[in-house]
Amino acid sequence: MERSDPKEYAAIMSSKKNVALGCALVSVALVAGTVALDSLKLSALRTAVAMAVASGATSLEAAAVVTEAESASDEDRAAVRDLGGAETPVLVAGPDGTVRETVTAG
Repeated sequence: MERSDPKEYAAIMSSKKNVALGCALVSVALVAGTVALDSLKLSALRTAVAMAVASGATSLEAAAVVTEAESASDEDRAAVRDLGGAETPVLVAGPDGTVRETVTAG
């Protein structure tokens, strides 16, 4: 049973101020890895959105994912769109940290 994939990480910027969680937190940025349990599989970006919702966030300002994948998946962008809206920017970076593309959640 693997809890996270070290090859993919995501962060989101929530518009909710002073969020307190038992996770990595920088100002209002939430950082997450993938969840790969037998009964639950979430990408790093969907995990970060779920953490924002659980913390009481009502919208997002931006999202970013560091991944080996070429782009953010449709499912990842849908999760960002559900909370942040269609125009929320999603930055996609490679494992070396170089931003490969910026797309909207829409």
